[in-house]
Amino acid sequence: MKLTIQKLDSLSPQDVLDLEKIWPEQSPAEWQSWLSGNRALFAAKFNERLLAAVKVSLEGESAEMQDLLVREVTRRRGVGLYLVEDTLAQMPEISHWTMKAAAEPVLDAFMLACKFHKTADGWERNR
Repeated sequence: MKLTIQKLDSLSPQDVLDLEKIWPEQSPAEWQSWLSGNRALFAAKFNERLLAAVKVSLEGESAEMQDLLVREVTRRRGVGLYLVEDTLAQMPEISHWTMKAAAEPVLDAFMLACKFHKTADGWERNR
């Protein structure tokens, strides 16, 4: 099977189980709220299972990524990079991307690999 990046429009029972492994501290109601309006939920799927996900908040030609996370057992295999790159590709109308800084030391190298640059508030990428 091929790794695919999908903008989720609805959550299947399996999606909920998988998202519980990605974001164990969050609730299905919170994920559901990201499926409409000026928000989106993207996920990396392999063999019908979600391996990583990111929330995207949209405002005009700008977007902020939030809660980008790859399941621990899947890290260091390029899933996160593919998730970010394909999310950006699926939203060509967005010219300015941001993500707040996190206290994860590995995030710096990851965001640089995703062609973001560091700002006072976090990370930024322009097209």
